[in-house]
Amino acid sequence: MDHAEALLIGGRAGVGKTTVAWEVSALLRAAAVAHVVLEGDYLGQAHPAPDGDPDRARLTEDNLTGLWANFARRGHRRLVYTNTVSVLPETAGMFERAMGADVRLIRVLLTASDSTARDRLTGRELGSELEQEIAGSVRKARLLDARAPADTVRVPTDGRSVAAIARETVAVTGWRG
Repeated sequence: MDHAEALLIGGRAGVGKTTVAWEVSALLRAAAVAHVVLEGDYLGQAHPAPDGDPDRARLTEDNLTGLWANFARRGHRRLVYTNTVSVLPETAGMFERAMGADVRLIRVLLTASDSTARDRLTGRELGSELEQEIAGSVRKARLLDARAPADTVRVPTDGRSVAAIARETVAVTGWRG
């Protein structure tokens, strides 16, 4: 494989993106599939964002580009990337510039009901931003449902084990045999 491939795991807050990504990584490691895992939110986590960039997109892309260059020099060609909106069409350019114009993008949108997401967020968000996270999660779920491209594979998470969700997600990639 000469070109890079990126598994983009998107979804609303509370859907389980990070947890599923780590389980995907465990499955890939068990199958001896080389890969990199990056949490997209961390790549732009700075306050204030440089140059006043409100969505931190430029900082995220710069960090992805630098990190990917390091991984690619060491022979890596597969990326597991999590971020709420990573599956939307407008993110493709960032991955093409960072990983190469011929990067294969595999989009998986994890879905959950409002009540499931609320329950998960209530258990996770112990600080002052719970209500803000819940409201944002609802808005992003509607946006993702409306705007995810047709080639995006939707994987429901309600009432399912992390292992089952990860197996379905890995199957979409074709990376295991």
